Amino acid sequence: MRLVILGSTGSIGTQTLSIVRDNPGEFTVGAVTGNRNVKLLEEQAREFSPELVCAADEKSAADLKVRLADTGIRVEGGKESIKEAAALETADTAVVSVVGMAGIEPTLAAINGKKRVALANKETLVAAGNVIKASLAGSGAELIPVDSEHSAIFQSMLGMHDRKEIKRIILTASGGTFYGKKLDELRDVTPEQALKNPNWDMGAKVTIDSSTLVNKGLEMIEAKWLFDIDIDRIKVLVHRQSIVHSAVEFTDNAVIAQLGAPDMRLPIQFALTYPKRMPIRGNDLDLSECAKLTFEEPDTETFYALELAKTAGRENGTLAAVFNGADEAAVELFMNGRIAYTGIAEAIEYAMGRHTSINDPSLADIYEADREARALVAERFGRGL
Repeated sequence: MRLVILGSTGSIGTQTLSIVRDNPGEFTVGAVTGNRNVKLLEEQAREFSPELVCAADEKSAADLKVRLADTGIRVEGGKESIKEAAALETADTAVVSVVGMAGIEPTLAAINGKKRVALANKETLVAAGNVIKASLAGSGAELIPVDSEHSAIFQSMLGMHDRKEIKRIILTASGGTFYGKKLDELRDVTPEQALKNPNWDMGAKVTIDSSTLVNKGLEMIEAKWLFDIDIDRIKVLVHRQSIVHSAVEFTDNAVIAQLGAPDMRLPIQFALTYPKRMPIRGNDLDLSECAKLTFEEPDTETFYALELAKTAGRENGTLAAVFNGADEAAVELFMNGRIAYTGIAEAIEYAMGRHTSINDPSLADIYEADREARALVAERFGRGL
């Protein structure tokens, strides 16, 4: 199997390459892409010998071209080069792990290139689910989720006879860093505190979103599109141990779940090898050591962004793009010390309340909604504390 890895310098990208490294002969790498981490892109290029390396930042690409001049590897720069890598003719699978709205067009390019798309970018389906689903129809491409929760749902549905058999989806959440806290206890939270997830090793943006439960809201909207299910049939439960990665409840009341140690290599590898399974080194799950597995309702008064996501996900318009764009803008302000931690959800609510949604939007409509959300957040909250 020949892979292109979009976002190879991030958490999912580096773990994907570790799977390639651990399985010589199973995978080859056709292309890797990043943004500004030139040193790591160079190291990856020299180790895995792809035919193409791309950096979205053109200055970084120029630097990379000099560094790799002795290798014969083609180096390209700019956002268009990421789309070129996604559609690389010699590859059959594209791992999309770029962050944010930047994942939409490369995902479409991979679909148009009839690839298997191993999708690790939530924003693509959250903001542009209708566009992605329309592009997939009759394309010959396939979309396999990489997020641990969506992979668990996907795996729990294997063997299902008919989609009408699904009663609801149960989406589990670790509860994040501030599980059990109340709103007034969170006002003085620092970025350093918010970046400590109890179970998962993730990138900074995802870790912050996990702590606010925005991440779970994004996952609800993503699941709606992935599994063609009404968002009110997706139930979030806090499961602190992160052993049950999600479950599906069927109409006969059977609940089928996928369990495993908290290790992103499992869903990444399964997205690559489906329907085949392959061994993974280490991190076995020993059920005899799982003393207690607990499940409880999330605190949506404190972490009310989850309810905002449900509101956005009830429609097929641009409101979900506003939810996502406002969150991205607010998280950046928080990380730069310009708004309080509690300001993230406030910013999302503010932007959503001022947006007039467009139903069944075009890609241009989606980008405009994203731009509007960021502008609203910057205008209202960008002046700093």
